[in-house]
Amino acid sequence: MNTGLGNNFFLSWAFLCPLRKRYNRCMKLKIFIFVLSIFTSNLTYSKEYLIGFGSCIDQEFPQPIWNSIESKDVDAFMFLGDNVYGDVPSGDLKKLKQSYLVQASKFPKWLKEKKVISIWDDHDYGINDGGADFKNKREAQKLFLDFWDIPKDDIRHSRDGLYFNEILDIEGFKINLIVLDTRFFRSKLTSDRFPYTSTDNRDTTVLGDVQWKWFEEVIEMESDLILVLSSIQVLATEHVFERWNLFPHERSKIIKTLNSVETKSLIISGDRHKGGLYKKDSLVELTSSSLNKPVKAARISNFLKYIPEFIINFIPKTTRELLVEKDKLLTTEIYNFENFGLIKINTESEKVEISLNDINGNNIFSDEI
Repeated sequence: MNTGLGNNFFLSWAFLCPLRKRYNRCMKLKIFIFVLSIFTSNLTYSKEYLIGFGSCIDQEFPQPIWNSIESKDVDAFMFLGDNVYGDVPSGDLKKLKQSYLVQASKFPKWLKEKKVISIWDDHDYGINDGGADFKNKREAQKLFLDFWDIPKDDIRHSRDGLYFNEILDIEGFKINLIVLDTRFFRSKLTSDRFPYTSTDNRDTTVLGDVQWKWFEEVIEMESDLILVLSSIQVLATEHVFERWNLFPHERSKIIKTLNSVETKSLIISGDRHKGGLYKKDSLVELTSSSLNKPVKAARISNFLKYIPEFIINFIPKTTRELLVEKDKLLTTEIYNFENFGLIKINTESEKVEISLNDINGNNIFSDEI
């Protein structure tokens, strides 16, 4: 084998070490460096990019979870809605404006150094469970864009709705980031409050015609991973709160659209004040909620898993549906306390790992897609 160590190599090093007693030491050093270079040339260094995400953060509550997120050294953080609680029944935006001011003072300083992506849900939209008929939605959109310091030349300043996409190129690994607006165009629900039921009216919509057309175009962009941000759950079907399945034809359409492309997809969602992993065929959805506002009945819900089902059945149906989460697409236990999600991407192996983590940063569950 030709090592490249010819006579000229040894002569050059002898020239640098003219003193005989130092010559041997110089030779040993050179040989060590040469062997080390051969060894290290065969090593590959993993390139990892870490995305944190979460939802439902109340500006009036303590926010200790930021310490755990900081300890993970995320490269980006994605807010999935209810990033403040500023809604009132009248739809007046005075509280929303004040909520943004309070929350701005509570974000950790390190967050300013990271890439931040955000979408709204109802509580930062301006009205609980609100949709297209909300009268102040355009003013609320302006408040949102100003709070998140979205550049004035961004298209979201000049069109209705907060949907957008971006290709994140991470060391050659491309993520097609698709952020959906499930509020601005969404049709009216079947009732004014939960428990909600699904509609069979196919004229209703979640995204609206314009956003649907846009979605069907951007999903075709070349990438290694499609990452869809939806404030409300896409895959879940069996709870009584807001979800895509309140409009079953819309849920079927987005699933069919995602399955129509060869690129693997990951959906992340919030809203529920619970965390869980859902799967349907090749589609995976990780719900992370909430960052600091778990449901009041969380401790009761956690206790119920130890109670026989025949006893649970004596609990009134509406209350039972609030406390017990059962869904055929749910692959993990529901987590009822503060949590945040992580997406870890190895750009060399193209391996994508997802996890849900508790308030202390401990792993609750993880998976690979």
